Amino acid sequence: MRPGHTLAPFRHPAFRAIWTANLFSAIGSSVQSVGAAWLMTELTTSHRMIAMVQASVTLPIMLFGLIAGAIADNFDRRRVMLAAQLGMLVASGLLAILTYQRVVGPYLLLSFTLAVGIGTALNSPAWQASVRAQVGREDLPQAISLNTLAFNMARSLGPALGGLLISAAGMAAAFAVNSISYVAMVWVLWRWRPEAPPPVRQSMLPSIRDGLTFCFTSAPVRRILLRGFCIGLGMAGYQALIPAVVHDRLHSGELGYGMLLASFGLGSIVAALLVTPARRRWGTERVVGFGALTYAVTLALLPPASTVAVALPIAFIAGTGWVTCLTTLNVAMQFRSPEAILGRCLSTYSAVTFGGMALGSWFWGTLADWMSLPVALFTASAWFVFNLLVMPLVAPMPKPHEGRVSYS
Repeated sequence: MRPGHTLAPFRHPAFRAIWTANLFSAIGSSVQSVGAAWLMTELTTSHRMIAMVQASVTLPIMLFGLIAGAIADNFDRRRVMLAAQLGMLVASGLLAILTYQRVVGPYLLLSFTLAVGIGTALNSPAWQASVRAQVGREDLPQAISLNTLAFNMARSLGPALGGLLISAAGMAAAFAVNSISYVAMVWVLWRWRPEAPPPVRQSMLPSIRDGLTFCFTSAPVRRILLRGFCIGLGMAGYQALIPAVVHDRLHSGELGYGMLLASFGLGSIVAALLVTPARRRWGTERVVGFGALTYAVTLALLPPASTVAVALPIAFIAGTGWVTCLTTLNVAMQFRSPEAILGRCLSTYSAVTFGGMALGSWFWGTLADWMSLPVALFTASAWFVFNLLVMPLVAPMPKPHEGRVSYS
């Protein structure tokens, strides 16, 4: 298979093994996400508390992402990922046990989802930075798209499986399945021996400072970060409030919620296959703009929806927007990040983007409690319209060779 082909990264054995294990792990995470979000709708009627389930997963990426990026650049990335995967396995296993014993309340549930979020924050920079070691330069954009594809295949299969599993065996079973799903990734990482030079260690604070200095003194990177924050803030309107929409407005159960998440995942899969050729043909600005437009439409169409069947195509559209925006921003960040500080650059991007999602989850949930769900969703849609009009002028996406760095 020629370099640059959509499936070219599968030529590399390490990428094949890690991609497959990550797919199973992501399916387990999607099953747990369904369980956690739906359990919160049964524990409380507060839209803000329901939205905080999403925030508890993304907030640690904002709070600990910079430290995690410095760790990824100062230590063996494979071992960092192993430690994170084992920590998430333990947290999910404990949540399954306590849920089975019926002792989980809203705040204890948030504590465990926060613990999993911390594991994700530690894992993410090391995992993203390790893609270069798996495939090299020529297949990097395709590898990023395929990793996104795996994540969104999981978002398609996992929620449907989660809804069925919860209906048949209860919430604890969903959390138990997720804890088991980490085993494959732990095994693959344990056996992987990447050919990479040992990291040059620095003290943590100077290491973090160097990463931040580069990110905020590079004009192209600053613009990518601003776009990521604004898009993340708006995306949270859908991500955080969809459980409440299903429960309160569509009057459906965990199976209906799982079906909507599955439709979202299908849209993500389609977009992941098309985003690379679209980016080459139309450029990053138009592709990110298209993603923002799909979210504006999605959030405007969701409040009038009265049944799950009507909401399914809306969720599909949201999935295409999710991947179109975030994959394009991730590729732009990867190509403008020097190898020596790659983990710190990617963690800064994640901290800013997912920090926007965490802030948005709190804000849109609070607005829904204060006003109503439709008001919160329409306001989030208006936010994307504002971004479509203003962001290309204030923070245009970098041109193809603007700020790009070379690496071996």
